[in-house]
Amino acid sequence: MLRKLLTALVLVSMVAVFFALPVLAESLSGKVEVNSWWTAGGEAEGLNALIKIYESKYPDVEFINATVAGGAGTNAKAVFKTRMLGGDPPDTFQVHAGHELIDTWVVPGYVQPLTDLYKSEGWTNSMPQGVLDIVSYQGDYWSVPVNIHRSNVLWFNKTIFTKYEITPPSNFDQFFEVCDKLKAKGIVPFVMGTKEGWEAGHVFESVLLGKLGADDYKGLWTGEVKWSDPRVTDALETFAKIASYLNTDHSALTWDEAGQYLLKDKGAMMIMGDWTNGWFMSVGFEDYGWAPSPNTAGIFLALSDSFALPKGCKNQENVVAWLKVLGSKEGQYGFNKAKGSIPARTDVDISDYNDYLKSAAKDWQKDAISPSVVHGAAASEGWSTEYKDIISLFVSKPDVSYAQKALITAAEEYLKK
Repeated sequence: MLRKLLTALVLVSMVAVFFALPVLAESLSGKVEVNSWWTAGGEAEGLNALIKIYESKYPDVEFINATVAGGAGTNAKAVFKTRMLGGDPPDTFQVHAGHELIDTWVVPGYVQPLTDLYKSEGWTNSMPQGVLDIVSYQGDYWSVPVNIHRSNVLWFNKTIFTKYEITPPSNFDQFFEVCDKLKAKGIVPFVMGTKEGWEAGHVFESVLLGKLGADDYKGLWTGEVKWSDPRVTDALETFAKIASYLNTDHSALTWDEAGQYLLKDKGAMMIMGDWTNGWFMSVGFEDYGWAPSPNTAGIFLALSDSFALPKGCKNQENVVAWLKVLGSKEGQYGFNKAKGSIPARTDVDISDYNDYLKSAAKDWQKDAISPSVVHGAAASEGWSTEYKDIISLFVSKPDVSYAQKALITAAEEYLKK
């Protein structure tokens, strides 16, 4: 009788423990402060999708959405750095995977490794090696990537292209022919906003890619290809010519404000990352097409948004729960559908994503992959910033010789580090 009673008690205890485990996992409380620069359009909608998932799983945790406005993290990165260096780290913060993550935060020792989390969540099997590589350093994983973006996309207004019987240009000769034709019709051929200082560098990296190809473009950032290369000269000359077709108010506009030219049928083309796809969706604009930027067919200029775990953060358990949501199928599906990017995981069903995203997912699997410099994948944050400053100045003062010498000097300085 006693044995039966003990057995029953053991079984009851096991059942209680079994059913208590999920409750314990979901019974977090307190706060979590998530820092990002996702404040507008599809990016804000994508973040909200993640927040809803998190709050449904952890209703007792107060979610602090600490966003800082500014495309490509222009302003946010300065805020994060001030807090990290001042000993008041945010619970977690957005960081581009690649050199921005490793050089700025991992090597100096500001963040914690996430290798155990990767193993427990099975992410080493659900994320491709190329993604794992850009969040790795000395055998550990250091942030959780939530997406893959493509930088080298030429977006165009379909009504304008149809009206003037224009085919999307695949090379620079065709591109300038299209520009001349549109300019004669009173249409702004190519639009860009340069208000925040990174946008010109974004466009120019696609021009470099088109002139050097995937391997030699990457070589610029590793030192295998010199910035004195005549193809860099050609790229600068080409970019100067592109600038001659720009909207005259570009210095007063952000990238999405410049995109209004396409929405209003006043401008025809822009080169911007595929968060543009999410922005178009968020404003209800459907009259757009896309193609690789000139001379870059078969190349995917890539970047990835991720989140890290700072040392000394106040709410570590709640941050780990947030990172689990980021890396989950549910999180990556909901976020990327709204954001306009594709999941970092390869096992997410995207059958109901829009046509652009389906095409990007296919290209990601077959194209040559190159890292974006403006968005932290190809070079250190310091070098990337200097590159952006040089190219931003170039738009207002297109001196090819001066700009190339400045790029040569910057490369020499940062390759020594």
